[in-house]
Amino acid sequence: MEEFIIDTPCGKIQGTACEGGTVYKGIRYATAQRWHYPEIVTHWDGVYRAEHFGNCSYQPRCFQDEWAVPEKAFYAREFREGETYQYSEDCLFLNIWVPEGAKKAPVLFYIHGGGFTGGCGHEKHFSGEAYCKEGVITVTINYRLGPLGFFCLPELKERDGRTGNYGLFDQLTALRWIYNNISAFGGDASRITLMGQSAGAMSVQLLCCSPLTKELMAGAVMLSGGGVSKMLNTSQSPEECFEAGKAFLRESEAKSFEELEQLSPEKLFETFSRFKKNHKKAANALAPVVDGVLLECSSLEVAEKGEHRNIPYLLGSTSEDIVPPIVHKMAVDWALLQEKQGKCPSYVYFFNRQLPGDDKGAWHSSDLWYTFGTWKRCWRPFEERDEILSEAMVKYLAAFIKTGSPDAQGLPKWYPVTKHQKKVMCFGDSGYKMGRPSRWKLLWGLTKKAVGE
Repeated sequence: MEEFIIDTPCGKIQGTACEGGTVYKGIRYATAQRWHYPEIVTHWDGVYRAEHFGNCSYQPRCFQDEWAVPEKAFYAREFREGETYQYSEDCLFLNIWVPEGAKKAPVLFYIHGGGFTGGCGHEKHFSGEAYCKEGVITVTINYRLGPLGFFCLPELKERDGRTGNYGLFDQLTALRWIYNNISAFGGDASRITLMGQSAGAMSVQLLCCSPLTKELMAGAVMLSGGGVSKMLNTSQSPEECFEAGKAFLRESEAKSFEELEQLSPEKLFETFSRFKKNHKKAANALAPVVDGVLLECSSLEVAEKGEHRNIPYLLGSTSEDIVPPIVHKMAVDWALLQEKQGKCPSYVYFFNRQLPGDDKGAWHSSDLWYTFGTWKRCWRPFEERDEILSEAMVKYLAAFIKTGSPDAQGLPKWYPVTKHQKKVMCFGDSGYKMGRPSRWKLLWGLTKKAVGE
């Protein structure tokens, strides 16, 4: 039996065979105590057996019956039915899919979504096998979620000089680990493309706006979450977050921060559930914060000043997305801002394939079955056209990761959005081509009950 052992700067590591290459599962990239910042892993003894996925972060679904809530049950059936996951505060693990014979291969670094409160990097719609066939290394990560990842309190700032963004620092540390180690896997550290969906897309944008990420990425893909919007500005002020943290403490059974720190994960997430119901405005602040270190100001302010990474971007949304007209406009406006500032081009897509099996249409996250080429794992009665559509989307994305342009041999040319060229790549029931989503279609998406996770 072939062992798939390689030497890395951290030590020897053993993977397992996968279609098109080798997969290394559950690599510990950092360690962290509750509400402490992550410490990157630089060494391990012996051979690291990367044969099983690592722990996911604790999240609401660990302590609630997600099948009892229709919206939660929809996603549970779609992405998790029949799967088993392990949850822990010790959750800083990543996974790497490496194409056979990889040498200086480009890298896709993926950040999962889930509203900063749920998800993990190895749900069944995630895999790097399709990209192995395209010569691209794929990385997925786990990071801390909910109050474990985005809690702020003055006591923490007094202790550490900063507070909040623990989950974002996890993402940054995973990116640094990949930057430091990916050459041992046959990857090119100078060709890392960040990609994320929903909260993952917001995370990608925040990282692209951080002073701590210079030279760490060559491109960025933001699916259903990135762009320019005053309404959906994702980073909150420290004052908002401090008030949220104080309200959270009052909602808990703890009489002090020291007692809160010792609460079990179950009690912590029970508090989180009550907190969201009783303090809806404050709950929005349990998310990325302008901490003065990773984020010096909001991502919107950074973008407007032109201080974000000058790299190619690819953005998109779905026809039944969460607030379709706004999410689509965010992507287009980002591309136009890039052009206005004389930066690298931005490419925009619109996904309108009405998924078979129900009447939900192209719901939020539906395009992930196609962008990862994992549609065969889904319960839906997919057709030949879905296979063709998925293959095209993977090839477009692989081309973007390799070159900064999604132009792929044998596929229609994908032009960047400019003030004189506002067509986007439309993926729909009849295939894929450049076009402009009709206003009617965008508004129609609002009439359908959106699902979102």
